[in-house]
Order: sequence, then C-alpha cells, then structure tokens
Amino acid sequence: MHVQLKLILDCDPDAAWRAIKSPTVLTELYGPLLQPESQEGAFPTIWGPGSHAVTLKALGLVPVGGQDIRLDFQEKRPDGVRIMHDSGAPLSGPLTLLTRWDHRMAIAPAPGDPTKTLYRDRLEISGAVAPALWYPLWSLWQWRGARMVQMAPTWAFDPDRQNEDDPDANTGDAASDAPAGDDTRFGGDGSKL
Repeated sequence: MHVQLKLILDCDPDAAWRAIKSPTVLTELYGPLLQPESQEGAFPTIWGPGSHAVTLKALGLVPVGGQDIRLDFQEKRPDGVRIMHDSGAPLSGPLTLLTRWDHRMAIAPAPGDPTKTLYRDRLEISGAVAPALWYPLWSLWQWRGARMVQMAPTWAFDPDRQNEDDPDANTGDAASDAPAGDDTRFGGDGSKL
C-alpha cells in the first residue's frame, strides 16, 4: 500500500532541497499534531546520510512511538531530480506492526516554471495491519502536504532583502551565510533562507 503527494511548491528547487534536509522543517511540518524529538540528544542542523533515531509525541505530550530515520541521498541524477530516501523502520509504537516502511521525497523544477518546485512524496508500507494504518497515514500526509504548501514561500533565499537587513552580509550560498547551528533560515515563521 502507498500514500503519495504531488505538489507545486512556491519556492525554487534549491530552497526546497535545503528545507527537506532540515530537522527544523520536519518538526514544523508535523506540528502541532506530532512532535519529533531526537533520541541522540539534539537534531543536527541538516540531515546527513545514515540513521537518526527519533521519538514521536502526539501534541508534544503523549509518546506514540519511535522511528529510525535512515537516510540516503541522490543529488546528482542526470535528469536533475534530487531524491531523499528514508528506508528506516518504526522502533516502537503501533507502526512496528508494519513489515515495510519506504519513504522517498523527490525535488525537481516545476514544469514550465523553474522558479517553483515539483515535489513528489511516496510512502510505501506493508504488513497485516497496513490496511488499518493506511487512512491515518494518508490523513497525516495530507496535513504534511498542506503545511509544505503553506511554508514553502518562507524557504526562498532573498539576497537583496538580506543586504537590506545587513549591508555587510555575504551574498553567497545561503547555507554558508547562516551561523553554524542556526536553523532559523528554514522557519515557517516568515524568516528567509
């Protein structure tokens, strides 16, 4: 069984790629319904390849299970599509009854408008309880999609605005412009990349 999204996001593909690699964006996408917390002390500024253990809490209060987010990235495909792949698995809670968890997120320029992003997201699950869990996961993915559409315009990097705010700012790559550990550039609070 699968759940999928196909959206046009109002930001360029580079901004969308940086955003989906941000644990801060993950937290904002699911909030306030679910609150992911790192089991490793603190989230990194940017997801890297490998395993990342998280605990999920409903409304930030009630533990609903743990998840191993096991990431790998395809950033230099010939077709220009970038893919973030989570082949992790539930560690605790009701999702452990699933026998398969395979989540892929793809970023590409939107057809006809390279200043926007074509975002595709597909979660494949299997197991005896997959039919019972499909609708709750589908509902969560609809929430996630609506939040992405809402947040995407805040992910755009605007060097002109940055220069107005700080005339001495370096206008290079957004990732190198922000201080180490500063994830506010990914925020859904109106801040810019």
